[in-house]
Amino acid sequence: MATELSPRAQQLMKVLVENYLRNGVPIGSKTLAQISELSVSSATIRNIMGELEHSGFVQSPHTSAGRVPTAQGYRLFVDNLLTVKQLEETTIQQLQTELSPQKPAIELISSTSHLLSELTHMAGLVRVPNRQVNRIRQIEFMPLTETNILAILVLDEQDVQNRVIKVEQPISREELLRASAFVNEHLAGKELSHARDELLGKMRSEKAQLDSLMQTAIKLAEQSLQHENDDKGYHLSGDSNLLNFAVDGELGDLKAIFDAFRQKQEILNLLDKVIKADGVQIFIGEESETDGFQGCSIVTAPYQIEDAPVGVLAVVGPTRMRYDKVVPIVDITAKLLSSALNHSD
Repeated sequence: MATELSPRAQQLMKVLVENYLRNGVPIGSKTLAQISELSVSSATIRNIMGELEHSGFVQSPHTSAGRVPTAQGYRLFVDNLLTVKQLEETTIQQLQTELSPQKPAIELISSTSHLLSELTHMAGLVRVPNRQVNRIRQIEFMPLTETNILAILVLDEQDVQNRVIKVEQPISREELLRASAFVNEHLAGKELSHARDELLGKMRSEKAQLDSLMQTAIKLAEQSLQHENDDKGYHLSGDSNLLNFAVDGELGDLKAIFDAFRQKQEILNLLDKVIKADGVQIFIGEESETDGFQGCSIVTAPYQIEDAPVGVLAVVGPTRMRYDKVVPIVDITAKLLSSALNHSD
């Protein structure tokens, strides 16, 4: 769409949006002539601005002769005209410190929403993975009764889970010890859900080469690694920051926004939709297709474990947000969170 605009129109659009994002004041043709660095008359600028308004990129508020970007104008800006700012070194250091691989995975994910909120002064969201992100340290099988076996899972050295498995035939203690040794040899250190997938793959590809005890071991481990899909949704921080934008008239129905946060499902649908996206995605106004967020922009990026996307982080704020600052914060936070989770203790 930007290619349909003349270089002058693109330059004026870029200057207008950047100025409005900084100051929040409608911009008139005379001001644009002074700050655009274009060697053209005010009349020429008025003509260009009239074309931009006719095309739906800018509009004139009733109270001012100046113009402001529309949602379509913001889309043009972020897709074609945005110059992303380099993050300050102190900000990068703060992110690296807070997203340290020495921290447990659960703490990393839960604290990221607060980080996003603190750095952007908007609302920060982090989609909790649908699957657990803990790594297996050890699995032990112990007999309870003839048909019940206790599976003890040690995850990340901090979480011990006990699960009772029903079996059709009795398994001796010695056989269970051998089964534990076999499973630990193949699964120790692996991420929980990947381990289950690997077991099922091994069962299918090497079934003929596995003796009956090893097949039993795989079946026991597969049952041990099953877990309920207790979808916790997402972590939210800084939603109260949006009050400031509402007071300044930059957000519309604040109650609808808070209702959307509480109801969760539509936001989860949006975050899940972009989980496999390539890098940062920006939703402006109604593009999110989320009730309550028609007056908001949402900047998202997925995070990964073992090269597989498992969740999404996001910043929610007014359409008049500093995209040049928010985009790199979301981008590098997603990358640092991914790195930390992949090397988490």
